[in-house]
Amino acid sequence: MAYPAMPRFLELPVRAVVITSPGGPEVLSLEEVPDPVPGEGEVLVAVTAAGVNPADVMQRQGFYPPPPGASPYPGLECSGRIAQVGPGVSGWREGDSVCALMAGGGYAELAAVPAGEVLLVHGGAGGIGTMAIQLAKARGATVACTAGAPARLERCRELGADLAISYRDDDFVAAVKDFTGGRGADVILDIIGASYLARNVDALATGGRLLQISTRDGATAEVNFGVLMRKRITIFASTLRARPVAEKAVIVADVRDQVWPLVAAGRVVPVIAHTLPLAEAAQAHRLIDGSHVGKILLRT
Repeated sequence: MAYPAMPRFLELPVRAVVITSPGGPEVLSLEEVPDPVPGEGEVLVAVTAAGVNPADVMQRQGFYPPPPGASPYPGLECSGRIAQVGPGVSGWREGDSVCALMAGGGYAELAAVPAGEVLLVHGGAGGIGTMAIQLAKARGATVACTAGAPARLERCRELGADLAISYRDDDFVAAVKDFTGGRGADVILDIIGASYLARNVDALATGGRLLQISTRDGATAEVNFGVLMRKRITIFASTLRARPVAEKAVIVADVRDQVWPLVAAGRVVPVIAHTLPLAEAAQAHRLIDGSHVGKILLRT
């Protein structure tokens, strides 16, 4: 497939709208700036158009500074074509037409933007985790995960994890923030519960979502609502077992439509740790000790 040529300005010094000092519209100046470089999980967009929003006015006036690590130039949304694909990016190619929401930098001829959301999966080597890593990568996300033993961390990397963190040896909050340039994860899939709540909130980016699907390490915890409100964090909590049959049918239909094609194409594969006879259910339970990778099955 042939893609249209990149704009001629890509061969020239890059220009961006710079706020020379807080003030009125006259402080906006179109100037030559250093070329942006796409980082891990980012693409470089040749900007065709940038949206103008009240937030940009507030930034110009000095009331709405960009978050740490974000571009200093205004512009929270843009559209254009991918000029360069950064490391760790899959599912996108140079020349693809894109639009983006960003923390800043849209008022420019080139902008580095995240290629996909960053997902942090706790328990990446488990049955749910191994599937979550693959599904997220297939959807174009950047994936971080936690696991214990070195072998389990390596298996997570083989499945597509861009960052595998040892929950025994490392601080996952610090690791995720370092990996994302201080921004944090957009989504966290958590199976641990109470002991991780405060750290999950800390590790989330502004506007992030926490998906709580299990509470292995406690179901009761305190949370700072001020932090939740300031970061605009949403917490989704769910179980599957007690849902009505009609709701389960909807979930099954979604899996059939969205997941099965990925499995059929070989982009997502079931990870089976052990398969035992039905009569050995007790042994299967003994194997669920946190050292296996993937799913444990009983066969008839």
